[in-house]
Amino acid sequence: MKILVTGSSGLVGRALVPALVKAGHTVCRLVRPGTVAKNETNDGFQVAWNPATGELGGAAVGADAVVNLAGASIADGRWSAERKALLRSSRIDTTRALVTALAKMNARPRVLVSASATGFYGNRGDELLTEESQPGNEFLSDLAKDWEAEARKAEAIAVRVVLARFGIVLAKGGGALPAMMLPFRFFAGGKIGSGRQWMSWISLEDVVEILRLALENGQVRGPINVISPQPVQNAEFTKTLASAMHRTALFPAPAFALRLALGEMADALLLSSQRVLPKKLQSLGYRFLHADLNTALAGILRSS
Repeated sequence: MKILVTGSSGLVGRALVPALVKAGHTVCRLVRPGTVAKNETNDGFQVAWNPATGELGGAAVGADAVVNLAGASIADGRWSAERKALLRSSRIDTTRALVTALAKMNARPRVLVSASATGFYGNRGDELLTEESQPGNEFLSDLAKDWEAEARKAEAIAVRVVLARFGIVLAKGGGALPAMMLPFRFFAGGKIGSGRQWMSWISLEDVVEILRLALENGQVRGPINVISPQPVQNAEFTKTLASAMHRTALFPAPAFALRLALGEMADALLLSSQRVLPKKLQSLGYRFLHADLNTALAGILRSS
């Protein structure tokens, strides 16, 4: 297939693009004005893309599929009003511009796989959550809901839409894991807050395979929880991480201190509980490369 990818410079994009190229697909990385041009075989080809104007380079013509991974990092900086506006515009406005550009094509892609997040569900305690569960009513919930709504508009132009609700992506080269590992490196790690909050996680290797499945399997549509079938509570997660690093988990991070340092972001990203299950992936018979946390962390740390 010929596949367009936005957000190709992010954690998931950096792993997905070479995997798609290796699988024999032609990948066009949609890049914004000012990006340094390069055309490397294993890195896909660059196509000019300006979400502000809707301009999409001619090389995008004939695309069979689109993967939309664009969006500013949720965890880079406190959530000021300006930061929240950026988080929304970089996802919602960009996705709207992308769908509008696709609608103008004479030959449209067959499928749009658009990123979302398990933040869609909000803070739900011990409740088991599947793709059928209702959204929460917090900032991240509203962000994911509105983000997905823009992607779904592609269904009106006969494009199959898949909404990839990512959990915590575990990888050595970025994302949340290196920050989680840092205090343990200095023998100062431990559970966060009460430690009872559920963490829904997924290995980067599984993310790549699941996105490939979503692109290639015409039966996959709508929301899909991109997470392991074994969510764990934070106390177990930190204990398992400490063990994998040959450290102890004796120094908890108090909730009040996190709120003081990070504000609203502490509750949304560190203290919120989401016990999410990959119901759709299981019904499709997907075989996880790393279904349990021990195996996932051991593999990541071996490759570090």
